[in-house]
Amino acid sequence: MVEFLVLGSLEPRESGELIRVRGMRQQRLLALLLVNANRVVPMGVLVDELWENPPSSARQQVHNAVRDLRRILPAAGDSVLITVDVGYRLAVPEDAIDTYRFTSGVRAAKAAEKNGRLAEAIQLLQSAVDLWRGDAFAGIQCPAVTGAAVRLNEQRLTAIEDLMAWRLKAGESSSLVGELQELIAEYPLRDSLRGSLMLALYRSGRQADALAVYDEARRHLADELGLEPGPHLRSLHMAILADAPVVQENAPKPSPEPGDGPVPATGASVVSAASSPGNHRNYLPHCPTDFTGRVTETRFLLSLAERGQGGAPQMVAIDGMGGVGKTTLALHTAHSLAPHYPDGQYFISLHGFSATRSPLTPEQALGTLLQASGVGPDAIPGSLEERSALWRSQLAGQRCLVILDDAADTAQVGPLLPGTGSSMVLVTSRRKLTALDGALSLFLDVFPQEDAMALFSRIVGEQRLGLDRAQVAKAVELCGHLPLAIRIAATRLRDRPACTVADLVERLSSTSQRVRCFQTAERDLMSMLRASYRDLHPALRRFSQLISLHPSSSFDIDHAAAVTGLPADDVDCYVDVLIENNLIRQEAPARYSFHNLVRDCTRELAVEAA
Repeated sequence: MVEFLVLGSLEPRESGELIRVRGMRQQRLLALLLVNANRVVPMGVLVDELWENPPSSARQQVHNAVRDLRRILPAAGDSVLITVDVGYRLAVPEDAIDTYRFTSGVRAAKAAEKNGRLAEAIQLLQSAVDLWRGDAFAGIQCPAVTGAAVRLNEQRLTAIEDLMAWRLKAGESSSLVGELQELIAEYPLRDSLRGSLMLALYRSGRQADALAVYDEARRHLADELGLEPGPHLRSLHMAILADAPVVQENAPKPSPEPGDGPVPATGASVVSAASSPGNHRNYLPHCPTDFTGRVTETRFLLSLAERGQGGAPQMVAIDGMGGVGKTTLALHTAHSLAPHYPDGQYFISLHGFSATRSPLTPEQALGTLLQASGVGPDAIPGSLEERSALWRSQLAGQRCLVILDDAADTAQVGPLLPGTGSSMVLVTSRRKLTALDGALSLFLDVFPQEDAMALFSRIVGEQRLGLDRAQVAKAVELCGHLPLAIRIAATRLRDRPACTVADLVERLSSTSQRVRCFQTAERDLMSMLRASYRDLHPALRRFSQLISLHPSSSFDIDHAAAVTGLPADDVDCYVDVLIENNLIRQEAPARYSFHNLVRDCTRELAVEAA
């Protein structure tokens, strides 16, 4: 009998020997069929999953990939790849797939534990966990398989948490400490694992170490998510602190009272506040006190709250290039809007264009938002659909303000939107989220001259600058009127009392020194701008680099075609994508240009690629 192992890399095996599936497309096809084992997968679904932009020959290529798989599967015992009218179906015995053996083992373990057979339950659950060799479907990249992998990985973590709790209940303590420390290093946001480690340490006579685990959890959650530990971990901490009898980790926990749950921390990345009307508590992250300009945009956002307090939620997608101040505007407005939305204010950074972190998946974002809204970790479902439905139910009938910051695309945002009610959602992104149905669009451009000079002056200080307005104007021009660049440059000058504005202008006038000037211990503007190119197609990145190296400050389609050697139609498509990503600007109906700092960044990338 052939086994299909997916709890790790995809490995079909016969009598323990690996059956090689050559070619990534064949591997992805087999993974899709296994995700839908014994169900028909329509041809259209296969094409959409296997290609982002399907070629005209996509259907024939699917047929070819199926033919290649059939060269392997005739020897696959009871497994048969069947052609039906609309697509294909992989008929396979359930126990031939390790996911079935895992889920059935977990069910059997829970039944044994429920009936008081703890030793048997531990053995069954350990056997189920031991089936895993790594992340599910590791290395297979297509949406349906990725979604299935996320669900399976979550089930594995839940099983591991149960296993640790049961072993604690069986009397283990010191022997679990090392395992739990390794697990927490890999999964630092799992409160259940932290709680088990605290119990294991406490029962091993290491009270101080148990308390230190809680302190570390509190710091980590505040830094990463802006939350305090959940109610169960807090109560466990208090019991250990008082040296009181500590309950078993898997004992029934009291249902949280409304509003009980992770407590927002000031200056948080993800925060919420629930308050009664008239008590406008605000736990949104800090907004710079030197906020400048954006009068028209702020009035527009404030007017929405005054106009709409019923019906469908209001949504505004704020887009603009990196560093233009989208988050600052959203937070500044949110603090003013808080009294209009007394049932809660939520903020989450989706890390869509982070230079240091991968974008959050919708499942991860919903898990964090649900905890912030008072849902206990154990009550958060595993699937994206269930989490999204629960989040919508949490906001139903509420007047909440939700900021979804640094979104990668519409697919990341869609599951996080409320369904009905009087809530307001502000989404910020470097991309134009044109597919976000029902959302109003607000494009944020760089500062006009006066606002740029005003921000520079507020940071450095009017007395320091004196009457040298011409040099200030030159400095903000060299910063491209980009708020973040102005903030970094002005802060650098402020912290160097011996330097003058003229000294700063001289440094900003040199491309290489300008790049270094925008790098500090806390901020790196060029790395931030580089992240805008991360997910672009290689051909599009190369096109940008070629155009940026040309000395002309602006270009049209024919000019770009001549410089790059590409057909004008291709150039036209590339330009559209770059505009959607706010990497170039349209000066006139047929004229385009780079922001000067984006040009600096793109030229750096071009030199590195050469």
